[in-house]
Amino acid sequence: MTKITKPNDSQVISGKAKPRGRFPHFKRAGDFIYVSGTSSRRPDNSFIGVEVDEMGATNLSITEQTRAVIDNINEILKAAGADLSNVVEVSSYLVNMNDFAGYNKVYGEYFDETGPARTTVAVHQLPHPHLLIEIKVVAYKPL
Repeated sequence: MTKITKPNDSQVISGKAKPRGRFPHFKRAGDFIYVSGTSSRRPDNSFIGVEVDEMGATNLSITEQTRAVIDNINEILKAAGADLSNVVEVSSYLVNMNDFAGYNKVYGEYFDETGPARTTVAVHQLPHPHLLIEIKVVAYKPL
């Protein structure tokens, strides 16, 4: 990954799942880094937190997906010269608010009350039926 140090730069990061549209993984605007909505999708277009059993039943895990999303965001932030400690705002999108407890538990492994401001909302659906969660963040990291 290439570290971005210019004040107004954006990047699609090689080795990460390619965005499903014409937008970057992140955009730096001065001292702020805006990370686009991120999921548990891998570069090969498979998903962390998705298992299909021998009968074809799909099992989705909000805890595994939440952990993967936050880890993906951390990797994106590192490419921008920052990390999770620089996050000042989190916007989380859940397909089902019944997943809130599992999401909240994993979120608490990364952040506490001294961490970023947060909003969590339920949405009708995300870009793939296996996705339970998508998160976007804003980080503050002076150049």
